[in-house]
Amino acid sequence: MAISSELRDDGVRVVTMSAPPVNALTVQGWYDVAAALDEAGADPATHAVVLRAEGRGFNAGVDIKEMQHTSGFEALLGANRGCYAAFKAVYECAVPVVAAVNGFCLGGGVGLVGNADCIVASDDAYFGVPEVNQGALGAATHMARLVPQHMMRTLYFTARTIKAADLVQFGSVLEVVPRDELDAAALKVAGEIAAKDPRVIRAAKAALNGIDPVDVNKSYRFEQGFTFELNLAGVADELRDGFAGTEKAKK
Repeated sequence: MAISSELRDDGVRVVTMSAPPVNALTVQGWYDVAAALDEAGADPATHAVVLRAEGRGFNAGVDIKEMQHTSGFEALLGANRGCYAAFKAVYECAVPVVAAVNGFCLGGGVGLVGNADCIVASDDAYFGVPEVNQGALGAATHMARLVPQHMMRTLYFTARTIKAADLVQFGSVLEVVPRDELDAAALKVAGEIAAKDPRVIRAAKAALNGIDPVDVNKSYRFEQGFTFELNLAGVADELRDGFAGTEKAKK
């Protein structure tokens, strides 16, 4: 698994997630995403960021197998802290972040794109927060930035997914393009931003975060508290074991 970061001549930094087979990130993976975004924002040569992924989908959330194969609560705590750090780094990146979403974007993936500044998606992209199936809570904060409240609640309680094309009507996804045009579309938007005076864009990012009606960091942290309660009650572990067993049976 690798998180790569490449600065282009136009000032656009491309951060790529590659964790086969489904980009379900390990604890270290989430921290690596956070580090890449922090580095991008701290670099004055970076004027905008494109966050993308290799493989079949953008992100499948946390690596549940790592969590179930680790004794105690070390992996659980690590995943919670790592996700918090990664989502926070996207949101607080000093320059705008354009998410280029392909295929599935689930759980932690929604946390990443929900905190991005702009979303471009491929025509096979879909979004969902299936946390309730694994006895966890989280990313409702970020899904609520993609869809209206009642839609968010329906998606959350049912673990249903929603197509990227349906998010265009809500204004959360800028455009949907064929898969082979996704990178170009994301780079085009990021390039437009990067061409502006970076001093103004960085000030604008700080200003827009400052007037956000919801503190996404505190809101997500509040959600995580309920995840810990479910883990202490043994509910989450039971459901994750069931998920891991189902995935093993598929192979």
